[in-house]
Amino acid sequence: MKMHEGQVDVDANVVVRLLAAQFPHLQDLRIDAVRSTGTVNALFRIGDGLCARLPLLETWTADIARELRWLPQLSRSLTTRIPEPVAAGEPTSFYPLPWAIFRWIVGEPYSDGNVDDERQAARTLARFVAELHAIEPGEGAPRGGRRPLRELDIDTRAAIDGGSDVIDADAAMVVWERSLEAPVWNGEGTWIHGDLLRPNLLVDGGRLCAVIDFGGAGLGDPATDVIPAWAVFGRVGREVFRSALDVDDGTWARARGIALHQAAMIIPYYAETNPGFVALAKRTIEQIVTDATA
Repeated sequence: MKMHEGQVDVDANVVVRLLAAQFPHLQDLRIDAVRSTGTVNALFRIGDGLCARLPLLETWTADIARELRWLPQLSRSLTTRIPEPVAAGEPTSFYPLPWAIFRWIVGEPYSDGNVDDERQAARTLARFVAELHAIEPGEGAPRGGRRPLRELDIDTRAAIDGGSDVIDADAAMVVWERSLEAPVWNGEGTWIHGDLLRPNLLVDGGRLCAVIDFGGAGLGDPATDVIPAWAVFGRVGREVFRSALDVDDGTWARARGIALHQAAMIIPYYAETNPGFVALAKRTIEQIVTDATA
């Protein structure tokens, strides 16, 4: 079932044809579809060491271009591994969008079952966020993040109502209304990832080993990268993460609103097409409500 209207059809055979036409030295490698909760790109492993990412909608081709342009620069300042671009693919008659090849990173998406120590994971992710936020913007750096919470109010309320069969909508609405009282961001942008959810954090050997999917990275509100407090961690990890980043009360409240907005928007949109992603969003809202009422 397609997740989006106008979604491009893509499967392993398309990747085989793309490699044969544009990277013939790779065409004999095994191609395997990568199952994930991802909503922006179709992923295919190429042999043991590479991965192809193919946008599902034309509007997301800019994300690929952003990663190709900025990942090499960002990686020089980050101690946690991030994707490494290898090659840019061109549109064709059978796949009409730009695409790209990256190094394959060994690991599985973050889950409670594959992380040995949540405290350690929280410290590792906090270090990544601090390092990212410390990077100089640089000429031509793109914008990242979402609009101010007040501008998201109507859509967020509708999404909370639309997910009322999955979440405690009344409790979520109380938290949302409280979030609207948070101090407004001053507009001084720092580099942010913008989508630090569990599927974008890879774990290997029980430890957080990589952060992926920088399609929305850019200059924005640093509170956006505090959303793992609820989207990734439980109470213990949340406390360690906040302490390691030294997040003030205003930023914390604004971050909680951003996390709630994002999770609420996921639930009605992907209710039928991506239940795994919806389950993660439901968990995030439960964490937010629990934290806000503790």
